[in-house]
Amino acid sequence: MNCDIVIVGAGPAGIFTALELVRKKSRKKILMVEKGNPVQGRRCPKNVTGQCVNCKPYCHITTGFSGAGAFSDGKLSLSCEVGGELPELIGEQLAQKTIEYTDSIYLEFGADTHVEGTGASDKVKQIRSRAIQAGLKLVDCPIRHLGTEKAQEIYLAIQEYLLASGVEILFGWNCVDVMLDGETCRGVLLQKSVDPSQTMEILAGTTVIATGRRGADWLEKLCSEHGIAHEPGTVDIGVRVEVRNEIMEDVNNVLYESKLIGYPQPFKNKVRTFCQNPGGFVSQENYDNNLAVVNGHSYKSQKSGNTNLAILCSHHFTEPFNQPIAYAQKIGELTNMLGDGHILVQRFGDILDGKRTWQKELSRSNVQPTLPDAVAGDITAAMPYRAMVNIIGFMQAVDHVVPGFASVETLLYSPELKFYSNRVKMDRNFDTSIRGLHCLGDSSGWTRGLMMASVMGVLMGRRLLDEEK
Repeated sequence: MNCDIVIVGAGPAGIFTALELVRKKSRKKILMVEKGNPVQGRRCPKNVTGQCVNCKPYCHITTGFSGAGAFSDGKLSLSCEVGGELPELIGEQLAQKTIEYTDSIYLEFGADTHVEGTGASDKVKQIRSRAIQAGLKLVDCPIRHLGTEKAQEIYLAIQEYLLASGVEILFGWNCVDVMLDGETCRGVLLQKSVDPSQTMEILAGTTVIATGRRGADWLEKLCSEHGIAHEPGTVDIGVRVEVRNEIMEDVNNVLYESKLIGYPQPFKNKVRTFCQNPGGFVSQENYDNNLAVVNGHSYKSQKSGNTNLAILCSHHFTEPFNQPIAYAQKIGELTNMLGDGHILVQRFGDILDGKRTWQKELSRSNVQPTLPDAVAGDITAAMPYRAMVNIIGFMQAVDHVVPGFASVETLLYSPELKFYSNRVKMDRNFDTSIRGLHCLGDSSGWTRGLMMASVMGVLMGRRLLDEEK
């Protein structure tokens, strides 16, 4: 099959590349390849079964049109201070301007016009003052909350728009390799997701890889195999914390999402909060090799009595080690082993007391887990010492900002892992060391989250439109 542009991965980066092209009347033939299902075909059976059944050949929460992010909390961060290192590559001014443009497109397709985290400046000052006293930095970022269920409606509308505009989308096909002619990319090799014996070659003048966190490990191996210039980036290892809404009430009402950053003693690694879900639900996602990781969902209509958020500890490895994604996966596998394939949960007080948590202790706790099939146990038996010490110190600092955050009954779920550590080397036009090959979104190592991945897609679309002129 021949086309002008092949886009591998139908997450936000790939979607907005195609969207910018068709909205600006590109004449090029565009083909998107997605290993999962269209939006309307993405169904997690857990609502029926009550527990994760480890769907094959892929998890429907992490794979399919709109990617993993749209099926989790569905939040758009509207500040270039949040969402990865893309502003370092393209400049903060262009990043912020493109965020505003991209946000307007989400609004066109039905996003809520309300923006969280604006106004109440006096209360923000009070929260920031407490953060400074605790040695933390507060990033007060405006948030447009799509909601897990509303995000699916928005991306369904975008999917139908792309199809109606002539974009061809191959669902159920997995990209296994790129086809190179010297230092030029000529296209991609595909396998049928449900039947790997079925293969297909796609020849294209331009190849865009946008496989998201789900495909970060695959892209890292691809870079190593074909000599695509890249470098080990930062790997984030942490936990998902769950507390009662009453504890987070002030922060939830004023900021909606409190982005706090610290460098706790003695290691001084960067530790941060991420993906806060007021009234949300802790969830499970499954990656390759049956790896179960924890995440959080936040709906517009359905609310729980708890707030959950991630606490992530950043690790940057230097020589001789250059496999940070594999390192994080090993930690996840060990944690899964202790939980017999399930997510582990432990009370913070039990961690400080040096004991595991038992199910009977959870049953009489003020904080009831919103992930009902999580297994009570001891996450410290799998979490590296450095990361665990960083997380404990950070939580105790946050307790000064949000009293009660580091209480005995606060729940910690593990493993929370973010697979975007491989960073592909490129210039501000997203040109890699291979002609005709571009890498976008979270799998490229430059973005983290829905908005900045979408922004990278918009800019990629503009770059390709310039070639037509």
